[in-house]
Amino acid sequence: MKKLYYSANALLILMLVLLGSCKKSENSNLTENTKKQKKAIEYKKPESSVSYQIQNTKEWLKLNEADSSKMDIVYALNRTDKANFKKLDSVVIPADFSGDLVYYLPFPLHVSALEEVSKIILFSYPTQTFAAYENGELVYTGPTNMGRKKDPTPTGLFFTNWKAEKTTSTFNDEWDLKWNFNIENKLGVGFHQYELPGYPASHSCLRLLEKDAKYLYKFADEWILKDKENVKVKGTPVIVFGSYNFDGPKPWLQLASDPKALDISESEIESQVKPFLLQILENQKLRESEQTSSL
Repeated sequence: MKKLYYSANALLILMLVLLGSCKKSENSNLTENTKKQKKAIEYKKPESSVSYQIQNTKEWLKLNEADSSKMDIVYALNRTDKANFKKLDSVVIPADFSGDLVYYLPFPLHVSALEEVSKIILFSYPTQTFAAYENGELVYTGPTNMGRKKDPTPTGLFFTNWKAEKTTSTFNDEWDLKWNFNIENKLGVGFHQYELPGYPASHSCLRLLEKDAKYLYKFADEWILKDKENVKVKGTPVIVFGSYNFDGPKPWLQLASDPKALDISESEIESQVKPFLLQILENQKLRESEQTSSL
């Protein structure tokens, strides 16, 4: 009877161990599947290869102004907003509007060099566009108008710090900045909603359409402070790179002759990120540790 009793106990323990092991395996698989689902962003490709034309703004608007999906793409292509688009004499127009916006802007859909980086925002000065990536996958992109020739936007690595749904410009107290996220506290540089005339026109900040400013406002993390003067953990990394030819024509006009003229390659992004990658990952580890300890 004792042997039978021990055997029954041993069998029960074995079944519990196997059940626990199965649950762990299921949980592990679920975690992996969740990660894969998170990365698998499917964008709609244009039905034909993308090509562009330069067209008269007023003439084109007569036929297309009521189509909001077309207008969103055209605003982004010309780095402008609704109010300023009408002021332009001529604009870049794609022959095919059937794809998602990512196929009309220059950032690549995937960057292997960013796979370890949970979140990052990139601003390209020469193309006047930005992109948000999560673990190497492009999750959002749009147009920007950066610093004018007299007040250029500083380039390099920054981290988001404090944010405000509405704040006042340090340059002019009559300017209200909506959905503002500061990235350089001493210089007062940040990204926020403001008018986009279609060229670099700001006093060093990174101007955005309102919908894009709202997205980045929620996407990026604020810093974590030790006290009023010391930072414990920095926010989301932001890299501003490249230079703009202020004396030349608008770069996106080149698309009419070469649809790939502004394309940003994976290798270019890798070269921009590489000098800062260790610092980015160290701060990311600090944030993860801070989040874990606060649970």
